[in-house]
Amino acid sequence: MQQDILINWSPQETRVAVVEYGAVQEVHVERTLERGLVGNVYLGKVARVLPGMQSAFIDIGLERAAFLHVADLWQRPLDGESLSASRAATPPKPIEKQVFEGQTLMVQVIKDPIGTKGARLSTQISLAGRMLVFLPQDDHIGVSQKIPASLRDNLRTRVQALAAEGVPEGKTGGFILRTNAEDASDAELAEDIAYLRKAWSRIRDASARMPPTSLLHEDLSLLQRVLRDLTSERTQTILIDSLEQFHALTKFGREFMPAAAAHLQHYKGERPLFDLHNVDEEITKALGRRVDLKSGGYLIVDQTEALTTVDVNTGGYVGTRNFDDTVFKTNLEAAQAIARQLRLRNLGGIVVVDFIDMAQAEHQQAVLSEFRKQLARDRVKTQVGGFSPLGLVEMTRKRTRESLAQLLSETCEQCQGAGRVRTARTVAYDILREILREARQFNPKEFRVVAAPAVIDMLLDEESQHLAGLSDFIGKPISLQAEGALGPGQYDIVLL
Repeated sequence: MQQDILINWSPQETRVAVVEYGAVQEVHVERTLERGLVGNVYLGKVARVLPGMQSAFIDIGLERAAFLHVADLWQRPLDGESLSASRAATPPKPIEKQVFEGQTLMVQVIKDPIGTKGARLSTQISLAGRMLVFLPQDDHIGVSQKIPASLRDNLRTRVQALAAEGVPEGKTGGFILRTNAEDASDAELAEDIAYLRKAWSRIRDASARMPPTSLLHEDLSLLQRVLRDLTSERTQTILIDSLEQFHALTKFGREFMPAAAAHLQHYKGERPLFDLHNVDEEITKALGRRVDLKSGGYLIVDQTEALTTVDVNTGGYVGTRNFDDTVFKTNLEAAQAIARQLRLRNLGGIVVVDFIDMAQAEHQQAVLSEFRKQLARDRVKTQVGGFSPLGLVEMTRKRTRESLAQLLSETCEQCQGAGRVRTARTVAYDILREILREARQFNPKEFRVVAAPAVIDMLLDEESQHLAGLSDFIGKPISLQAEGALGPGQYDIVLL
Protein backbone atom coordinates (compact mmCIF):
# COMPACT_ATOMS: atom_id res chain seq x y z
CA MET A 1 0.00 0.00 0.00
CA GLN A 2 1.60 3.22 -1.22
CA GLN A 3 1.13 6.53 0.55
CA ASP A 4 1.52 10.16 -0.46
CA ILE A 5 1.51 13.09 1.94
CA LEU A 6 0.34 16.53 0.80
CA ILE A 7 1.22 19.67 2.76
CA ASN A 8 -0.62 22.94 2.18
CA TRP A 9 1.08 25.75 4.13
CA SER A 10 0.04 29.34 4.80
CA PRO A 11 1.05 31.80 7.54
CA GLN A 12 -2.32 31.14 9.22
CA GLU A 13 -2.42 27.36 9.19
CA THR A 14 -0.77 24.15 8.06
CA ARG A 15 -2.92 21.43 6.48
CA VAL A 16 -1.71 17.90 5.85
CA ALA A 17 -3.53 15.17 3.91
CA VAL A 18 -2.50 11.51 3.86
CA VAL A 19 -3.53 9.84 0.59
CA GLU A 20 -3.70 6.05 0.19
CA TYR A 21 -5.29 4.10 -2.68
CA GLY A 22 -5.91 7.44 -4.37
CA ALA A 23 -8.27 8.58 -1.58
CA VAL A 24 -7.76 10.93 1.36
CA GLN A 25 -7.47 8.89 4.55
CA GLU A 26 -6.36 11.47 7.12
CA VAL A 27 -6.46 15.24 7.45
CA HIS A 28 -4.42 17.15 10.02
CA VAL A 29 -4.81 20.88 10.65
CA GLU A 30 -2.67 23.11 12.82
CA ARG A 31 -3.44 26.79 13.10
CA THR A 32 -0.67 29.15 14.08
CA LEU A 33 -2.68 30.58 16.98
CA GLU A 34 -4.22 27.22 18.01
CA ARG A 35 -1.34 24.74 18.12
CA GLY A 36 -2.02 21.52 20.01
CA LEU A 37 -0.42 21.02 23.41
CA VAL A 38 0.16 17.24 23.46
CA GLY A 39 3.80 16.53 24.22
CA ASN A 40 4.50 19.96 25.74
CA VAL A 41 6.27 19.98 29.08
CA TYR A 42 5.39 22.63 31.69
CA LEU A 43 6.45 23.60 35.16
CA GLY A 44 3.02 23.36 36.74
CA LYS A 45 1.70 24.56 40.09
CA VAL A 46 -0.87 22.51 42.01
CA ALA A 47 -4.00 24.66 42.30
CA ARG A 48 -6.30 22.18 44.01
CA VAL A 49 -6.25 18.56 45.21
CA LEU A 50 -9.49 16.53 45.03
CA PRO A 51 -9.17 13.37 47.19
CA GLY A 52 -12.69 12.24 46.27
CA MET A 53 -11.74 12.11 42.58
CA GLN A 54 -8.13 11.09 43.25
CA SER A 55 -7.00 13.92 41.01
CA ALA A 56 -5.63 17.44 41.10
CA PHE A 57 -5.99 20.61 39.06
CA ILE A 58 -2.68 22.03 37.88
CA ASP A 59 -2.07 25.60 36.71
CA ILE A 60 0.18 25.51 33.64
CA GLY A 61 -0.56 29.04 32.46
CA LEU A 62 -3.59 28.21 30.30
CA GLU A 63 -7.11 29.63 30.44
CA ARG A 64 -8.38 26.45 32.17
CA ALA A 65 -6.53 24.48 34.83
CA ALA A 66 -5.23 21.12 33.62
CA PHE A 67 -6.21 17.76 35.11
CA LEU A 68 -3.84 15.25 36.76
CA HIS A 69 -5.16 11.83 37.86
CA VAL A 70 -3.37 9.70 40.44
CA ALA A 71 -2.80 7.03 37.77
CA ASP A 72 -0.68 9.52 35.82
CA LEU A 73 1.63 10.34 38.71
CA TRP A 74 5.09 8.89 38.15
CA GLN A 75 6.29 6.36 40.73
CA ARG A 76 9.87 5.28 41.03
CA PRO A 77 10.02 1.65 39.80
CA LEU A 78 11.43 -1.06 42.01
CA ASP A 79 14.90 -2.32 41.08
CA GLY A 80 14.79 -4.35 37.89
CA GLU A 81 11.15 -3.56 37.17
CA SER A 82 9.61 -1.48 34.44
CA LEU A 83 7.23 1.33 35.36
CA SER A 84 4.15 -0.67 34.26
CA ALA A 85 5.24 -3.76 36.22
CA SER A 86 5.90 -1.64 39.31
CA ARG A 87 2.42 -0.10 39.10
CA ALA A 88 0.81 -3.50 38.74
CA ALA A 89 2.64 -4.76 41.84
CA THR A 90 1.98 -1.73 44.05
CA PRO A 91 -1.21 0.35 43.72
CA PRO A 92 -0.53 4.11 43.80
CA LYS A 93 -0.67 6.01 47.05
CA PRO A 94 -3.64 8.34 47.50
CA ILE A 95 -3.04 11.55 45.59
CA GLU A 96 -3.38 13.69 48.73
CA LYS A 97 -0.26 11.93 50.11
CA GLN A 98 1.74 12.65 46.97
CA VAL A 99 0.92 16.25 46.02
CA PHE A 100 -0.21 19.37 47.87
CA GLU A 101 -1.57 22.78 46.93
CA GLY A 102 1.13 25.22 45.88
CA GLN A 103 3.57 22.43 44.97
CA THR A 104 5.60 22.80 41.77
CA LEU A 105 5.54 19.79 39.41
CA MET A 106 7.08 19.09 36.03
CA VAL A 107 4.18 17.82 33.92
CA GLN A 108 3.53 16.82 30.32
CA VAL A 109 0.29 17.19 28.35
CA ILE A 110 -1.07 13.81 27.22
CA LYS A 111 -4.48 15.06 26.02
CA ASP A 112 -5.38 18.44 24.56
CA PRO A 113 -8.20 20.51 26.08
CA ILE A 114 -11.43 19.30 24.46
CA GLY A 115 -14.66 21.28 24.80
CA THR A 116 -15.03 22.37 28.42
CA LYS A 117 -12.41 19.89 29.67
CA GLY A 118 -8.92 21.10 30.47
CA ALA A 119 -5.77 19.38 29.29
CA ARG A 120 -4.86 16.04 30.88
CA LEU A 121 -1.38 15.77 32.36
CA SER A 122 1.18 13.18 33.42
CA THR A 123 4.30 13.52 35.53
CA GLN A 124 5.84 10.63 33.55
CA ILE A 125 7.84 12.57 30.95
CA SER A 126 8.37 11.00 27.53
CA LEU A 127 10.18 12.57 24.59
CA ALA A 128 9.56 11.15 21.13
CA GLY A 129 12.29 10.93 18.52
CA ARG A 130 12.31 9.45 15.06
CA MET A 131 13.00 5.88 16.20
CA LEU A 132 12.89 6.00 19.99
CA VAL A 133 10.79 7.37 22.81
CA PHE A 134 12.93 8.50 25.74
CA LEU A 135 11.69 7.92 29.32
CA PRO A 136 14.21 9.84 31.44
CA GLN A 137 12.66 8.70 34.76
CA ASP A 138 12.69 5.00 33.85
CA ASP A 139 15.43 2.54 32.91
CA HIS A 140 13.40 -0.04 31.00
CA ILE A 141 13.95 -0.83 27.29
CA GLY A 142 10.64 -1.56 25.57
CA VAL A 143 9.88 -2.54 21.99
CA SER A 144 6.81 -1.73 19.89
CA GLN A 145 4.42 -4.64 19.49
CA LYS A 146 4.36 -3.97 15.75
CA ILE A 147 8.01 -5.02 15.45
CA PRO A 148 8.30 -8.78 14.71
CA ALA A 149 9.00 -10.86 17.83
CA SER A 150 12.09 -12.37 16.17
CA LEU A 151 13.79 -8.94 16.09
CA ARG A 152 12.84 -7.58 19.50
CA ASP A 153 15.54 -9.18 21.66
CA ASN A 154 18.30 -8.10 19.27
CA LEU A 155 17.00 -4.53 19.09
CA ARG A 156 16.62 -4.35 22.87
CA THR A 157 20.22 -5.52 23.37
CA ARG A 158 21.56 -3.02 20.84
CA VAL A 159 19.75 -0.08 22.42
CA GLN A 160 20.87 -1.11 25.92
CA ALA A 161 24.49 -1.09 24.74
CA LEU A 162 24.16 2.23 22.91
CA ALA A 163 22.35 3.89 25.81
CA ALA A 164 25.10 2.84 28.27
CA GLU A 165 27.95 4.37 26.22
CA GLY A 166 29.52 7.29 28.06
CA VAL A 167 26.77 7.40 30.71
CA PRO A 168 27.22 6.51 34.41
CA GLU A 169 25.52 3.28 35.45
CA GLY A 170 21.91 3.80 36.45
CA LYS A 171 21.66 7.11 34.55
CA THR A 172 20.84 5.77 31.10
CA GLY A 173 17.10 6.39 31.22
CA GLY A 174 14.49 4.22 29.54
CA PHE A 175 13.72 3.85 25.84
CA ILE A 176 10.88 2.45 23.76
CA LEU A 177 11.72 1.40 20.22
CA ARG A 178 9.19 2.68 17.69
CA THR A 179 8.32 0.78 14.51
CA ASN A 180 10.72 3.03 12.56
CA ALA A 181 13.61 1.44 14.51
CA GLU A 182 13.07 -2.00 12.97
CA ASP A 183 15.72 -1.50 10.26
CA ALA A 184 17.75 1.24 11.96
CA SER A 185 21.54 1.13 12.09
CA ASP A 186 23.50 1.62 15.31
CA ALA A 187 24.56 5.06 14.08
CA GLU A 188 20.93 6.15 13.55
CA LEU A 189 19.89 4.85 16.96
CA ALA A 190 22.86 6.57 18.61
CA GLU A 191 21.92 9.88 16.93
CA ASP A 192 18.36 9.59 18.22
CA ILE A 193 19.59 8.82 21.74
CA ALA A 194 21.90 11.84 21.70
CA TYR A 195 19.17 14.14 20.38
CA LEU A 196 16.65 13.02 23.02
CA ARG A 197 19.13 13.34 25.88
CA LYS A 198 20.07 16.83 24.76
CA ALA A 199 16.37 17.79 24.72
CA TRP A 200 15.93 16.39 28.25
CA SER A 201 18.98 18.30 29.45
CA ARG A 202 17.50 21.56 28.13
CA ILE A 203 14.21 20.81 29.90
CA ARG A 204 15.92 20.17 33.25
CA ASP A 205 18.00 23.34 32.95
CA ALA A 206 14.91 25.39 32.16
CA SER A 207 12.97 23.91 35.10
CA ALA A 208 15.69 25.08 37.49
CA ARG A 209 15.65 28.71 36.37
CA MET A 210 12.10 29.42 35.17
CA PRO A 211 9.05 30.30 37.33
CA PRO A 212 5.98 28.05 37.78
CA THR A 213 3.47 27.82 34.87
CA SER A 214 6.36 28.19 32.37
CA LEU A 215 6.56 26.20 29.14
CA LEU A 216 9.74 24.12 29.34
CA HIS A 217 9.50 22.18 26.09
CA GLU A 218 7.25 22.50 23.05
CA ASP A 219 6.53 19.49 20.91
CA LEU A 220 7.32 19.58 17.21
CA SER A 221 5.10 21.54 14.85
CA LEU A 222 2.76 19.67 12.51
CA LEU A 223 5.23 20.19 9.66
CA GLN A 224 7.99 18.49 11.64
CA ARG A 225 5.69 15.76 12.95
CA VAL A 226 4.96 14.79 9.34
CA LEU A 227 8.53 13.50 9.13
CA ARG A 228 8.52 11.97 12.59
CA ASP A 229 5.06 10.41 12.81
CA LEU A 230 3.36 10.18 9.42
CA THR A 231 6.21 9.05 7.19
CA SER A 232 6.77 5.30 6.88
CA GLU A 233 8.27 2.76 4.52
CA ARG A 234 5.05 3.03 2.48
CA THR A 235 5.55 6.77 1.85
CA GLN A 236 6.39 7.60 -1.76
CA THR A 237 6.41 11.39 -1.75
CA ILE A 238 5.87 14.30 0.63
CA LEU A 239 4.70 17.25 -1.46
CA ILE A 240 4.79 20.74 0.06
CA ASP A 241 3.59 23.87 -1.74
CA SER A 242 5.75 26.43 0.11
CA LEU A 243 9.35 26.82 -1.05
CA GLU A 244 10.37 28.53 2.20
CA GLN A 245 8.93 25.74 4.35
CA PHE A 246 10.33 23.12 1.99
CA HIS A 247 13.85 24.40 2.65
CA ALA A 248 13.24 24.69 6.41
CA LEU A 249 11.75 21.19 6.65
CA THR A 250 14.53 19.74 4.49
CA LYS A 251 17.15 21.25 6.82
CA PHE A 252 15.38 19.87 9.89
CA GLY A 253 14.89 16.48 8.28
CA ARG A 254 18.49 16.08 7.16
CA GLU A 255 19.66 16.74 10.70
CA PHE A 256 17.22 14.50 12.57
CA MET A 257 15.33 12.29 10.09
CA PRO A 258 17.31 11.93 6.86
CA ALA A 259 15.39 8.89 5.59
CA ALA A 260 12.07 10.73 5.84
CA ALA A 261 13.53 13.95 4.39
CA ALA A 262 14.52 12.05 1.24
CA HIS A 263 10.82 11.91 0.28
CA LEU A 264 10.34 15.70 0.38
CA GLN A 265 9.47 17.45 -2.88
CA HIS A 266 8.50 21.04 -3.58
CA TYR A 267 5.20 21.24 -5.47
CA LYS A 268 5.47 23.82 -8.28
CA GLY A 269 2.19 23.28 -10.11
CA GLU A 270 -0.21 26.14 -10.82
CA ARG A 271 -3.24 24.20 -9.64
CA PRO A 272 -3.60 24.24 -5.81
CA LEU A 273 -2.07 21.10 -4.32
CA PHE A 274 -5.18 20.03 -2.42
CA ASP A 275 -7.27 20.33 -5.59
CA LEU A 276 -5.35 17.44 -7.15
CA HIS A 277 -6.91 14.96 -4.73
CA ASN A 278 -10.15 16.85 -3.93
CA VAL A 279 -9.00 17.29 -0.33
CA ASP A 280 -11.17 20.34 0.33
CA GLU A 281 -14.21 18.46 -0.97
CA GLU A 282 -13.41 15.53 1.34
CA ILE A 283 -13.08 17.90 4.31
CA THR A 284 -16.50 19.37 3.53
CA LYS A 285 -18.03 15.89 3.36
CA ALA A 286 -16.32 14.90 6.63
CA LEU A 287 -18.13 17.74 8.41
CA GLY A 288 -21.52 16.34 7.39
CA ARG A 289 -23.63 13.58 8.95
CA ARG A 290 -24.27 11.54 5.83
CA VAL A 291 -21.65 9.49 3.99
CA ASP A 292 -22.80 7.95 0.70
CA LEU A 293 -21.53 4.50 -0.28
CA LYS A 294 -20.81 3.52 -3.89
CA SER A 295 -23.47 0.79 -3.79
CA GLY A 296 -26.22 3.29 -2.99
CA GLY A 297 -26.23 2.71 0.76
CA TYR A 298 -25.15 5.37 3.22
CA LEU A 299 -23.84 6.03 6.74
CA ILE A 300 -25.17 8.48 9.30
CA VAL A 301 -22.39 9.65 11.65
CA ASP A 302 -23.39 11.48 14.84
CA GLN A 303 -20.71 12.78 17.19
CA THR A 304 -21.63 13.62 20.79
CA GLU A 305 -19.50 14.52 23.78
CA ALA A 306 -19.71 10.99 25.21
CA LEU A 307 -19.57 8.82 22.10
CA THR A 308 -19.95 8.59 18.33
CA THR A 309 -22.68 6.55 16.66
CA VAL A 310 -22.58 5.23 13.09
CA ASP A 311 -25.79 3.94 11.49
CA VAL A 312 -25.58 1.83 8.31
CA ASN A 313 -28.48 1.97 5.83
CA THR A 314 -29.10 0.22 2.49
CA GLY A 315 -30.53 3.40 0.98
CA GLY A 316 -31.06 3.00 -2.77
CA TYR A 317 -29.17 -0.29 -3.01
CA VAL A 318 -31.56 -3.16 -3.78
CA GLY A 319 -29.04 -5.88 -4.67
CA THR A 320 -29.21 -8.52 -7.37
CA ARG A 321 -29.96 -11.79 -5.54
CA ASN A 322 -31.72 -11.75 -2.20
CA PHE A 323 -32.08 -9.58 0.87
CA ASP A 324 -29.34 -11.35 2.89
CA ASP A 325 -26.76 -10.77 0.14
CA THR A 326 -27.81 -7.14 -0.20
CA VAL A 327 -27.35 -6.55 3.53
CA PHE A 328 -24.05 -8.44 3.61
CA LYS A 329 -22.55 -6.47 0.70
CA THR A 330 -23.71 -3.16 2.16
CA ASN A 331 -22.19 -3.98 5.56
CA LEU A 332 -18.87 -5.03 3.98
CA GLU A 333 -18.66 -1.76 2.11
CA ALA A 334 -19.70 0.12 5.25
CA ALA A 335 -16.93 -1.56 7.30
CA GLN A 336 -14.33 -0.12 4.92
CA ALA A 337 -15.97 3.31 4.83
CA ILE A 338 -16.37 3.55 8.62
CA ALA A 339 -12.68 2.77 9.24
CA ARG A 340 -11.76 5.53 6.79
CA GLN A 341 -14.20 8.02 8.32
CA LEU A 342 -12.80 7.45 11.81
CA ARG A 343 -9.35 8.40 10.53
CA LEU A 344 -10.53 11.21 8.29
CA ARG A 345 -12.68 12.82 10.99
CA ASN A 346 -10.21 11.91 13.78
CA LEU A 347 -13.04 10.52 15.90
CA GLY A 348 -11.98 9.19 19.28
CA GLY A 349 -13.46 7.70 22.42
CA ILE A 350 -16.34 5.22 22.32
CA VAL A 351 -17.79 4.43 18.89
CA VAL A 352 -20.99 2.38 18.45
CA VAL A 353 -21.69 0.98 14.96
CA ASP A 354 -25.19 -0.16 14.04
CA PHE A 355 -24.66 -2.45 11.05
CA ILE A 356 -27.77 -3.68 9.25
CA ASP A 357 -29.02 -6.86 10.97
CA MET A 358 -27.56 -10.03 9.45
CA ALA A 359 -29.26 -13.39 9.92
CA GLN A 360 -26.20 -15.53 9.14
CA ALA A 361 -23.40 -15.80 11.72
CA GLU A 362 -20.76 -16.25 9.00
CA HIS A 363 -21.80 -12.93 7.49
CA GLN A 364 -21.35 -11.24 10.87
CA GLN A 365 -17.87 -12.71 11.28
CA ALA A 366 -16.87 -11.71 7.75
CA VAL A 367 -17.98 -8.11 8.32
CA LEU A 368 -16.21 -7.98 11.70
CA SER A 369 -13.05 -9.42 10.18
CA GLU A 370 -13.09 -6.83 7.38
CA PHE A 371 -13.71 -4.03 9.88
CA ARG A 372 -10.73 -5.09 12.00
CA LYS A 373 -8.56 -5.46 8.90
CA GLN A 374 -9.34 -1.89 7.81
CA LEU A 375 -8.78 -0.51 11.33
CA ALA A 376 -5.35 -2.20 11.45
CA ARG A 377 -4.14 0.44 8.98
CA ASP A 378 -4.88 3.17 11.51
CA ARG A 379 -1.86 4.58 13.35
CA VAL A 380 -4.11 5.37 16.32
CA LYS A 381 -4.81 2.53 18.74
CA THR A 382 -8.24 0.92 18.38
CA GLN A 383 -10.08 -1.89 20.19
CA VAL A 384 -13.09 -3.64 18.67
CA GLY A 385 -15.59 -5.92 20.38
CA GLY A 386 -17.89 -8.43 18.73
CA PHE A 387 -21.57 -8.07 17.85
CA SER A 388 -23.75 -7.43 20.90
CA PRO A 389 -27.11 -9.21 21.40
CA LEU A 390 -28.72 -6.13 19.85
CA GLY A 391 -26.49 -6.38 16.77
CA LEU A 392 -24.25 -3.42 17.67
CA VAL A 393 -20.45 -3.30 17.46
CA GLU A 394 -18.72 -1.32 20.17
CA MET A 395 -15.18 -0.07 19.78
CA THR A 396 -12.80 2.55 21.11
CA ARG A 397 -10.27 4.73 19.34
CA LYS A 398 -7.67 6.60 21.34
CA ARG A 399 -8.44 10.30 21.58
CA THR A 400 -5.64 12.80 22.13
CA ARG A 401 -6.66 15.77 19.99
CA GLU A 402 -9.88 17.45 18.89
CA SER A 403 -11.81 15.86 16.06
CA LEU A 404 -11.95 17.53 12.66
CA ALA A 405 -15.47 18.83 13.37
CA GLN A 406 -14.45 20.27 16.73
CA LEU A 407 -11.45 21.95 15.11
CA LEU A 408 -13.16 23.41 12.06
CA SER A 409 -16.71 24.11 13.24
CA GLU A 410 -18.63 25.49 16.19
CA THR A 411 -22.07 25.04 17.77
CA CYS A 412 -24.90 26.66 15.80
CA GLU A 413 -26.30 29.69 17.62
CA GLN A 414 -29.80 28.90 16.38
CA CYS A 415 -30.14 25.25 17.39
CA GLN A 416 -27.43 25.17 20.13
CA GLY A 417 -26.04 21.91 18.81
CA ALA A 418 -29.36 20.07 18.60
CA GLY A 419 -29.27 19.98 14.82
CA ARG A 420 -32.97 20.92 14.66
CA VAL A 421 -35.02 24.09 15.18
CA ARG A 422 -38.65 24.57 16.17
CA THR A 423 -41.22 24.95 13.40
CA ALA A 424 -42.84 28.30 12.61
CA ARG A 425 -46.17 27.01 13.97
CA THR A 426 -44.53 25.95 17.26
CA VAL A 427 -42.98 29.39 17.68
CA ALA A 428 -46.28 31.07 16.78
CA TYR A 429 -48.05 29.16 19.54
CA ASP A 430 -45.26 30.11 21.98
CA ILE A 431 -45.85 33.75 21.08
CA LEU A 432 -49.60 33.51 21.66
CA ARG A 433 -49.05 31.96 25.10
CA GLU A 434 -46.42 34.58 25.96
CA ILE A 435 -48.76 37.45 25.02
CA LEU A 436 -51.45 35.99 27.30
CA ARG A 437 -48.95 35.78 30.21
CA GLU A 438 -47.79 39.36 29.60
CA ALA A 439 -51.38 40.66 29.43
CA ARG A 440 -52.10 39.28 32.91
CA GLN A 441 -49.12 41.14 34.40
CA PHE A 442 -48.99 44.40 32.44
CA ASN A 443 -51.41 46.87 30.88
CA PRO A 444 -49.80 48.34 27.75
CA LYS A 445 -51.66 50.09 24.98
CA GLU A 446 -50.47 47.59 22.39
CA PHE A 447 -48.41 44.38 22.00
CA ARG A 448 -45.93 44.25 19.12
CA VAL A 449 -44.52 40.90 18.01
CA VAL A 450 -41.08 40.95 16.37
CA ALA A 451 -40.14 37.57 14.85
CA ALA A 452 -38.68 35.81 11.82
CA PRO A 453 -40.59 36.30 8.53
CA ALA A 454 -41.80 32.67 8.47
CA VAL A 455 -43.36 33.07 11.91
CA ILE A 456 -45.02 36.37 11.02
CA ASP A 457 -46.43 34.78 7.84
CA MET A 458 -47.85 31.94 9.93
CA LEU A 459 -49.57 34.42 12.30
CA LEU A 460 -50.96 36.47 9.40
CA ASP A 461 -52.22 33.50 7.45
CA GLU A 462 -53.01 30.13 9.06
CA GLU A 463 -53.12 31.42 12.65
CA SER A 464 -54.78 34.79 11.95
CA GLN A 465 -58.07 33.67 13.49
CA HIS A 466 -56.36 32.62 16.74
CA LEU A 467 -54.40 35.88 16.82
CA ALA A 468 -57.58 37.93 16.38
CA GLY A 469 -59.37 35.90 19.06
CA LEU A 470 -56.52 36.51 21.52
CA SER A 471 -56.59 40.26 20.77
CA ASP A 472 -60.33 40.37 21.51
CA PHE A 473 -59.86 38.33 24.70
CA ILE A 474 -57.16 40.61 26.21
CA GLY A 475 -58.74 43.78 24.80
CA LYS A 476 -55.49 45.05 23.26
CA PRO A 477 -54.31 45.38 19.66
CA ILE A 478 -51.47 43.08 18.54
CA SER A 479 -49.21 44.30 15.72
CA LEU A 480 -46.66 42.18 13.83
CA GLN A 481 -43.17 43.05 12.57
CA ALA A 482 -40.98 40.69 10.49
CA GLU A 483 -37.24 40.82 11.22
CA GLY A 484 -34.99 38.86 8.84
CA ALA A 485 -32.01 38.97 11.22
CA LEU A 486 -33.85 36.81 13.77
CA GLY A 487 -33.46 33.03 13.71
CA PRO A 488 -36.40 30.60 13.38
CA GLY A 489 -36.91 30.28 17.14
CA GLN A 490 -36.14 33.84 18.13
CA TYR A 491 -38.81 36.48 18.83
CA ASP A 492 -39.50 39.48 21.01
CA ILE A 493 -42.75 40.91 22.40
CA VAL A 494 -42.60 44.68 22.82
CA LEU A 495 -45.02 46.45 25.19
CA LEU A 496 -46.09 49.82 23.71
